[in-house]
Amino acid sequence: MALDQSFVGRTYPPTAPYEVGREKIREFAEAIGDANPAYTDRSAAAELGHPDVIAPPTFVFAITFKAAGEVVRDPKLGLDYSRVVHGDQRFAYVRPVRAGDRLTVTSTIEAIKSLAGNDVLDIRGEVHDEAGEHVVTAWTKLVARAAEEA
Repeated sequence: MALDQSFVGRTYPPTAPYEVGREKIREFAEAIGDANPAYTDRSAAAELGHPDVIAPPTFVFAITFKAAGEVVRDPKLGLDYSRVVHGDQRFAYVRPVRAGDRLTVTSTIEAIKSLAGNDVLDIRGEVHDEAGEHVVTAWTKLVARAAEEA
């Protein structure tokens, strides 16, 4: 079943704040194999002008993808998540994510397309800090594969 085109432009409420912890940043950097000291050492981050350790650029995916879950679980949209694959991801930063940030994400459906029987869903996640300042925008592309014909 094709996705409901009337959802293009729909914005979902902001998520509850996510507090970015130093240990989460360290674990993430370790998991992706990035030894940049700005991710684990406050002094190294301070030498680069940051008030605390910063997160690797893809760290924010964990919270933006979770926020996009509200979109994919919306029963009125008509998305069969069992057929979904992650198509693409990109980020545009205003500033790095830092330990101590309390971030919220507001998700908006930017586009719904049908290509070769597959539904393609583009979701934009706007990430703001506790003061309401814009930190990063994340774009997630999900592809719902077409059902196999018998």
